Amino acid sequence: MNKTQHQLDFVQPCPGISPISAFSDNYIWLVSNGRQALVVDPGQAQPVLKVLKELQLSLNAILLTHHHDDHVGGAAELVAQTGAKVWGPAGEVLPVCDVALVEGDTFEDTSLELKLSVLDIPGHTAGHIAFFGTFGTTPVLFCGDTLFAAGCGRVFEGTPAQMEASLAKLAALPADSRVYCGHEYTLSNMRWACEVEPDNVALQSWQEHASEQRRLNQPTLPSSVELELACNPFLRVRQPSIVQAATNWAQRELTTPVEVFAALREWKNNFR
Repeated sequence: MNKTQHQLDFVQPCPGISPISAFSDNYIWLVSNGRQALVVDPGQAQPVLKVLKELQLSLNAILLTHHHDDHVGGAAELVAQTGAKVWGPAGEVLPVCDVALVEGDTFEDTSLELKLSVLDIPGHTAGHIAFFGTFGTTPVLFCGDTLFAAGCGRVFEGTPAQMEASLAKLAALPADSRVYCGHEYTLSNMRWACEVEPDNVALQSWQEHASEQRRLNQPTLPSSVELELACNPFLRVRQPSIVQAATNWAQRELTTPVEVFAALREWKNNFR
């Protein structure tokens, strides 16, 4: 039997993957087996070094999704302090990078039971990449600032068409994939999403759950592709309710998914 909207499962933390908080709302993702570790998008070095020391972990690798300083600013210091190797997007200028990646490339760390493939997902930045694969037997996605829980990144260097295509690529991944994005933007995204789709029961239930997580000072992540498909307006640009809401907001006819996406992105940019 298919689940109804309000029966969707919330995602439990995955043992071995944990967030390290940075700045005001960034997450640096730490993947570890209790001895070795890697980090994804270290915007700051000191929070990572602190955790490595506390947990007595050896840093093997650093994965970067895009060039923004709040995702790469700590990479050079971490390399200097730990000797870790850096993998990052070939299409971006990075402060340090040992292995330049494009779609179809792979990253594997057998000690961590982590095997990832690279996806090109331009839009937020021109050369943004994601890492999708398995941690043990769990499907995982590290997507930087392209996809957020109930939202997506701003279109800074790409086009709405590129960003919509990138999000569609992520939406096509297995439904149970755990989504690890770069910021704790969930509640603000959900407030906007509820304006777009006020009758979405799954969204309302997830918002209640996420609000309780934040009340307890817990991260709202990871999300899942299943949750995003049910709740995230940016992944639902073909749904009649979303098309109608975007059309009403834009006050013009929207005839393609890209036009719907562009209107939604402009709406979110102006939402307070």
